[in-house]
Amino acid sequence: QVQLVESGGGSVQAGTSLRLSCAASGRTFNIYTLSWFRQAPGKEREFVAASPWSDDASRYSDSVKGRFTLSRDNAKNTVYLQMNSLKLEDTADYYCAASIYNGAYNQSGTYSYWGQGTQVTVSS
Repeated sequence: QVQLVESGGGSVQAGTSLRLSCAASGRTFNIYTLSWFRQAPGKEREFVAASPWSDDASRYSDSVKGRFTLSRDNAKNTVYLQMNSLKLEDTADYYCAASIYNGAYNQSGTYSYWGQGTQVTVSS
């Protein structure tokens, strides 16, 4: 019912910036929250940031707060993740996720739809 497509991943040096995009299509009127998760090699999937459609106040994990910033283009049903001051530990596959109800925004089980992922590699 909802399709999510991520883009913008790539390989960058530590201390630089990168912007990811997530475009939603289909029954986008069902979306309550668009969020970002990431999964590093050999690690569990973890919450990164969330953007409730009804609230301009974005939520961030402690590990990225102050470095990453979410923004939205409501007309395009697109959310952006601006990643600044990238660190080696930010290296991961980044996934966009959409929820259709107001659950715990930092839990993967809240989200019904997931994108294919986009890879971010940070090196020295």
